[in-house]
Amino acid sequence: MNKKTIEDIDVQGKKVFVRVDFNVPLSSKDPNDDITVTDDTRIRASLPTLNYLLDHGAALILASHLGRPKSAADRQFSMAPVAKRLEELLGRPVKTVGAVVGPEVQEAASKLQPGDVLLLENTRFEPGETKNDAELSRQLADLADVYVNDAFGSAHRAHASTEGMARAVQAKGGAAVAGYLMGKEISALGRAATNPPHPYVAIMGGAKISDKIKLIDNLLQKADTILIGGGMANTFLAAKGFELGRSLVEAEAIPEARRLLETAGARLVLPVDVVVADEMSAEAEAEVRPVEDIPATKMALDIGPETVENFKTRVKGTALVVWNGPMGVFEVEQFARGTRALAEALAELAEDGTEVVIGGGDSAAAVGQAGLTERMTHVSTGGGASLEMLQGDELPGIAVLDEAG
Repeated sequence: MNKKTIEDIDVQGKKVFVRVDFNVPLSSKDPNDDITVTDDTRIRASLPTLNYLLDHGAALILASHLGRPKSAADRQFSMAPVAKRLEELLGRPVKTVGAVVGPEVQEAASKLQPGDVLLLENTRFEPGETKNDAELSRQLADLADVYVNDAFGSAHRAHASTEGMARAVQAKGGAAVAGYLMGKEISALGRAATNPPHPYVAIMGGAKISDKIKLIDNLLQKADTILIGGGMANTFLAAKGFELGRSLVEAEAIPEARRLLETAGARLVLPVDVVVADEMSAEAEAEVRPVEDIPATKMALDIGPETVENFKTRVKGTALVVWNGPMGVFEVEQFARGTRALAEALAELAEDGTEVVIGGGDSAAAVGQAGLTERMTHVSTGGGASLEMLQGDELPGIAVLDEAG
């Protein structure tokens, strides 16, 4: 999976369309409020790409979706607060338009000079965006000479701004390449999915096994060992005949869990102890129990200390660790210890030379909550996209990009 990046093309004097991921949290959903960006992590993540292009003489046209607007009338999802924050971070003016395509956009794009930045309105204000509409794709392509995708979190969607437009730019002889952020994701996750170094340990968590059956099947062909925690471990334990009390168990997924256990044998490792409580709340009284002794009135909400030590032992000396999904209900302090202890152990491994890749979504949030993001080899910015890539699926927003030589 070798794609061209912004460093492989000449952007001097060109208008470059960059699909960014500015789907950021906002302070309010009331369009009458003074809405601000409450977490600018994703905007900051785009800066290396944007600054490189600006430093090399490009004029930029940026586009992103934001939230789930039903139509352009949902002004609480306007890009205006994003433009304001981006302007502060870039240290230069960011022009805006009140549309995604149309005469106003064409005029604004036509006037751009090298060093200028134009941010289009929310791509999902256009109904053709999520339908990958050919006409919308063509209109977007008409704005620019070059297409850059730096929005990995949307790469698993074949939308007009992530896939259709790239084809339309290529059809008129332009390049369609990856930005720095996309390039890092392709490198880290692509290597894990296709040609991983060994020993390779995968850690799987999160609530449901049903969401990750295909992922585990694919990992069994690539990884040496798979460690299972979180709510999904309950279903595997139930498949082995353990009583799980009031724990989350996907009864309909037990046959699949049994099949995976039979296929994997000793390569699939389950918890030996868990943290249980009567309820999932900060006030609940938690205690550690072995998996064969979970009271009927309690639920498993985290992996226990013995399991943590077992998992830490199994990741030592590895070349690659991929982690997708927390080990417990990490949002509640007394059920976050397993996730945090594992995150700290992986951060130390990464500093000692092990390649540690964190899947997006809750895994990335848990690592961020523990203040360990910068210590990992790679923390993905895309939850669904990272999951699909690790499953071995082709992501439309990546597949369309120009191949490197």
